[in-house]
Amino acid sequence: MSGILISGGSSSCKEKNGGLTLREITEGGPLLDSEGNLIVTGWARQPLLDANLENVNIYPLKLLQPLRIKRWQYYGITMPTHFFSFTISHVGYLASVFAYVVDFVARKCQEETLTVPFGSGVVLARSSTSGSCHYCTGRLHLDFYIRSDNLRVLDVNWPKFGGMGLRANVELILKPGHESVVNVFPYPNRRFFYTRKVNCMPASGTIEYDALYRLSPSDSLGVLDWGVGVWPYRTFWLWGSSSQFLPDGRTIGLNLGGGIGNDPEVTDNAIILDGRVHKLGAVDFKYDERSLSKPWRMCSRDGRLELDFAPFFERVAKTDLKVLSSEVHQVFGHYSGTAVLDDGTKLELKDLVGWVEVQRAKW
Repeated sequence: MSGILISGGSSSCKEKNGGLTLREITEGGPLLDSEGNLIVTGWARQPLLDANLENVNIYPLKLLQPLRIKRWQYYGITMPTHFFSFTISHVGYLASVFAYVVDFVARKCQEETLTVPFGSGVVLARSSTSGSCHYCTGRLHLDFYIRSDNLRVLDVNWPKFGGMGLRANVELILKPGHESVVNVFPYPNRRFFYTRKVNCMPASGTIEYDALYRLSPSDSLGVLDWGVGVWPYRTFWLWGSSSQFLPDGRTIGLNLGGGIGNDPEVTDNAIILDGRVHKLGAVDFKYDERSLSKPWRMCSRDGRLELDFAPFFERVAKTDLKVLSSEVHQVFGHYSGTAVLDDGTKLELKDLVGWVEVQRAKW
C-alpha cells in the first residue's frame, strides 16, 4: 500500500516497559499561569484543570487575545444504521454551527452548516463538566446542557435541514467513574490545545429526520469531543474514534490521534473498556493519502494495539474563506485487530464501526 506514516508521538522518546513514558495529570488547578504559559502538560482520566482562557497571552494588546482562541463541543451518536452529529464551535472571529447525518445503509451524508460572524449569539460553557452551550436563530436552535452529573441533553431543531428538517431530543448517560481521555498539548509561542474525549455514553431519546429514529442504550452510544486552545495558524491532525459493544455486552471505545502538539510524551491514544481508560503511547497510521477509502493500518509502538481499518464511506467538508479554510475528510469504516489492556489481557476486536478524521486548517 502506498501511503505515509503519521505518529502520535516520536520514536526518540524515552522508553519504559516497551512503551512511552507518559505524564499523567492527577491533581487539579488552573491550565495557564498569569503570563499565559501552560502550568502542566500531559494526560488525565478526568478534566481536572480549569480552562482559564482569560490568561491567554499571545498579543501585546489584551483586547486581541480572544480572536485566536478556539473552542468547541462536538457530539456524535452511533446507532446500528446511522451516525448523527451536532457541533457548536467558536474560532475567535467567527463561529460555526453544524449538524450532519450519515446513513450507513444508503452510504450517503446530509450536512448543514451556519457560519456566524464574530460568534454573535453563540454561547459555549467554560468547562466540559458544567454549564450549557447554545445557539438560536429564529426556529433553529442547538442546546447542549448538563442536567445532572450523569446526564447530558442534546436539544436540536433545524427546520430546513436537508429540505425535511432535523429534530433531536437525546439524553447521554455519563456513568459515575466513567473515565475520559483528557490531554494538554503544548505548541511553541504559548499556543496549546486542551481537550477531553468521552467515548461510549449510552444514548436514549429520538431523532427525526427522514424517519423517526428511537435511540436505545442497548445499541446507541455517544461521544463527546470538547476542546479549547490557541492553535498555530496552519494545523493538521488525525483523529480515530469508535464507541461500540463487545459480544459480552461491555462497551469498547477507541481514541487515536496524531499531528497535535510538539511534545512526544503527550498522546491521546487509548482503549476505553467499560469506562476504564487503558493508555497507549505513540501510534503509527499507515494509509494512502491520495485515496483514503483504501484500507488503513494502525499500530502502537509498544505492541499493544494492532488494527486494520476498512473504510466504507467518506464524508468531506470544506470551508474556504481565504484567510480561514478547513478541509475535513471523515472516513467511516470497521476496525478489526487486537488490543492489550493494562493487565496484559488481549482483546480481539472485530468490525467495530468508527471513523478516522483527517483535517487540515488555516485558522
